Amino acid sequence: MSEPRNPPSGLRISMTEPIRSFLLSASKDGDVPRELQDLALNLSSKNNLHYKSFRSIWIRSPPSTRPPDLIRLFSGSNFILSSPKPREKSEELKARLTKLEEMAERKAYAELVKDITPRKNTDEPFSSYKDQIGFGLHVVLIMFTGYLVGYAAFRALFGHSPAMSAAGGILGLVFGMLVETFLFIIRTSNPDPRSSTSNTSRLKKNQ
Repeated sequence: MSEPRNPPSGLRISMTEPIRSFLLSASKDGDVPRELQDLALNLSSKNNLHYKSFRSIWIRSPPSTRPPDLIRLFSGSNFILSSPKPREKSEELKARLTKLEEMAERKAYAELVKDITPRKNTDEPFSSYKDQIGFGLHVVLIMFTGYLVGYAAFRALFGHSPAMSAAGGILGLVFGMLVETFLFIIRTSNPDPRSSTSNTSRLKKNQ
């Protein structure tokens, strides 16, 4: 008969001749339950056994058949410590660890090449609310100034005609819009000289 399918957990001890002799005698002892006799016979052929199994056989054995000297019985026997099974990681944890490793690798690579690769120019027009508000106010001011200048010029040329003065103001407004559009095109088409100078100096330093 083999050991139970779910053997007891806990301390294991190595087999010695006195222990083997006791188990063999218990397997033939009629005062020991049949199940424990089979267990004792099975354990006697092993190199180690659970202490709980040995203890259950010892308790059910008649005192007259027990070895009188426990020290001699366990002399030479060693404790057998089994390492616990490693905990299996869940799929979610594995995916998260893989993602963290990839992020760490990308960060380390960026740190490694930061002195070699020139920085990307991320300065874009109107990248902030402050720039947008400033540009809007500037356009309104140019258009208002153009309207006033056109209105005053046409009023001086054509007298006090309201229609001509309004037409001059509209022409001045359109002219101001055209001037602002032209300045905006020039401003966005030319790169920032400070960033280009910084990139050039960094490349020369690396060389």
